[in-house]
Amino acid sequence: MSRRIVIDPVTRIEGHARITIELDDAGCVRDARVHVTELRGFELLVVGRPVRELPALTARICGICPVSHSLAAARAGDFLLGAEPPPAARRLRELAQLGQLVESHATAFFHLAAPDFAVGHDADPARRSLFGLMEVEPVLARDGVALRRYGQEVVAELSGQRIHGAFAVPGGVTRPLEPAARERLLARQPLALDAALRSLAWWKERVPRHAAEAHACGEFESLFLALAAPDGGWALADGRLRLLSAHGEVLLDGIDPAGYRELVGEAGEPWTWMRRPFYRPMGYPAGLYRVGPLARLNAAARFGTPIADRELRQFRALGRGAVLACFHGHLARLVEIAAALERVEALLDDPAVLDREVLAPPGAARDEGVGACEAPRGTLFHHYRTGPDGLVTWANLVVATGQNALAMDRTVRQIAVRWLEGRTITPALLNRVEAGVRAFDPCLSCATHVAGGRMVSLRLVGPGGEVLDEA
Repeated sequence: MSRRIVIDPVTRIEGHARITIELDDAGCVRDARVHVTELRGFELLVVGRPVRELPALTARICGICPVSHSLAAARAGDFLLGAEPPPAARRLRELAQLGQLVESHATAFFHLAAPDFAVGHDADPARRSLFGLMEVEPVLARDGVALRRYGQEVVAELSGQRIHGAFAVPGGVTRPLEPAARERLLARQPLALDAALRSLAWWKERVPRHAAEAHACGEFESLFLALAAPDGGWALADGRLRLLSAHGEVLLDGIDPAGYRELVGEAGEPWTWMRRPFYRPMGYPAGLYRVGPLARLNAAARFGTPIADRELRQFRALGRGAVLACFHGHLARLVEIAAALERVEALLDDPAVLDREVLAPPGAARDEGVGACEAPRGTLFHHYRTGPDGLVTWANLVVATGQNALAMDRTVRQIAVRWLEGRTITPALLNRVEAGVRAFDPCLSCATHVAGGRMVSLRLVGPGGEVLDEA
């Protein structure tokens, strides 16, 4: 008799999701799905709005990565309005993006994921939190808070607000960086970098204890998509699309993000409001690919900074070709934090970052534009069409969480095969499934945009809808 296990919602992620695990008549895992049950609507909310409003409107999609949405919208607006940002504006946009990446990665690792590894998967759920982390690893917890705070300070010094600051606009940014703000950020950067290095050392000391979990947490072959610089280096904003195989081979390179629809298709399913992108030439669902920190480190030939390049070489040793296990996305985030902090210092040391010219006037307008950047969770596309009056007539936002949807399903299925024991719901199954989803750091506010949620429950349901077991 077939059965279904339901986890509703998944905890310690940004947003709300439900997971179902389908069992066959023999009690073996047949399939797994991550459901987003709330309506996604921002593509409709921006219709009828002027292009100049898009960065501020779309920043409200998410409180964790508003910089990425505003930047992708601003980059689309650059093209739509024919306004090429001045060099200083490009530097300041990158600084804001780096600050957000540090803040977001610190939230994902220290607040959401690290309690599983420091306190333990089998500990009381009430202790698997930042407060539990403070009890058992106080230095690590303090470093996480410090890193999150520094990332917020970078954004605040640039935009005047830690969240939803009106900064990136079509043609550049709203204001230059003041010398006093530059000096404050430079003074705090070494302390943040020290915290990042201590956290990297802590994680690498812990990894051997979790080798079995790493092999059962999203270790499968797939494609990887990320932006890369012309020289193959790590790029968050001004790169071109690079597609890698599971063996680390570069399949496509130098692809203009404006042509993303030739590579990326989007499928819909009746059981989720989240669209499910796939690599178009391979079809759905065979065209599974991954984006995010793991994809970016697989795609990058170098960071261009000494500490991050050293860490990248060590990271590459985890795989034969590409590093496949989603579990190693945690390490990828820590490496990216160090890289971002090194890059922040380099940008702040450049006198050109203080130039006062930060906004270009509009030029020849166009009626369609695509803006792309690397959000903390992966490649982000904003695609808009406008009418003769300059108002948006159509919008499509392709977010990282959606692009990882197929990979999340497969990861949950792989974990369930490893941890499901008979017909009984066990804490091991619940904890590992949730941890597997957290390895992607999904942001469901980016993928759905409607508030809501339910109390957590895990149910084993029979074919007639009867509840066989509940936790």
